[in-house]
Amino acid sequence: MSAQGAALQNHNNELVKCIEDLREKRDEVLKQLREDEAEKAKTTQELQILSKRLAQVNESIARKSETKNEYDKVISETEAAYLKILESSQTLLTVIKREAVNIQKKKQASS
Repeated sequence: MSAQGAALQNHNNELVKCIEDLREKRDEVLKQLREDEAEKAKTTQELQILSKRLAQVNESIARKSETKNEYDKVISETEAAYLKILESSQTLLTVIKREAVNIQKKKQASS
């Protein structure tokens, strides 16, 4: 019977050792889990900050794009008006030269 008692004691010791090993492994996993959860919380906070910043940058881009489009429109309209002025100036110059020639011809004809 003492052999059975010794065997039982060995099994008991082995079982206790296995349970302790399992607890150590569980505690290690628990430690890693807490570290991961802390990293997750930190990353989530950073993500919220970056998301807010991204929204601000997108709004800024939208406003600046609108302003640029307004500048483009004003520039285009101004260039078109300037071209009309140039055309009118060219026409006026042609008319003035023609009139000057006509006046010169009349002056020479009357002389």
